[in-house]
Amino acid sequence: LQVVFFVFPLLFLVALSFWTVKNFTMTPDFDPVNWTTMYGKAVFWQAYGTTFALAAVAAVLTSILAFPASFAIAFKLSDAARRWAVFLMVIPFFTSYLVRVYSWQIFLSDNGIINEVFGLVGVGPFPMLNTVFATMIGYLTLSFPLVVLLQLFSLAFIDRNLIEAAHNMRCGRLRTVFEVVIPSARTGLVIAALFCFILSFGDFVS
Repeated sequence: LQVVFFVFPLLFLVALSFWTVKNFTMTPDFDPVNWTTMYGKAVFWQAYGTTFALAAVAAVLTSILAFPASFAIAFKLSDAARRWAVFLMVIPFFTSYLVRVYSWQIFLSDNGIINEVFGLVGVGPFPMLNTVFATMIGYLTLSFPLVVLLQLFSLAFIDRNLIEAAHNMRCGRLRTVFEVVIPSARTGLVIAALFCFILSFGDFVS
């Protein structure tokens, strides 16, 4: 299934990139002109570098913000409350991502809700749309629930005896998190950050 639905379409797409257009029709060929034209433009490398940097920042930021939520769900909530939390994390995926992203304009525009609140205390308006800040909000809207879920699945399988042992050895809560919880769940945390990076890197809408 991976070969049929992922590898083959990807290879076909790469093959198409070597085809040429003659008389407004794509013709099978092996001409690297498309690759030469694309990689020879400075704007391509600039856009690629900027996108890479923004996606990397989004992955780090989302992982940091999601960890307290996933930690609280995994260790502080009852089983019933944990199921409700997972359900609430899944709900956003039932709505259109475009609608969720564009709805932020109501909050972030110069006459939006946030600037109106700032205006009540005599400050602003602050330009927020079309900024890195707004782009990060778009990335968070896309990936935050997924990162929380992936981190949660990783934290849920941590051996609770390790945490109890750390407490018995007079290890504080914060030190336990950094020396026991995070190392035990590092694979899942890295996978969650990687998913966030991949989604953000390909998210032109934000």
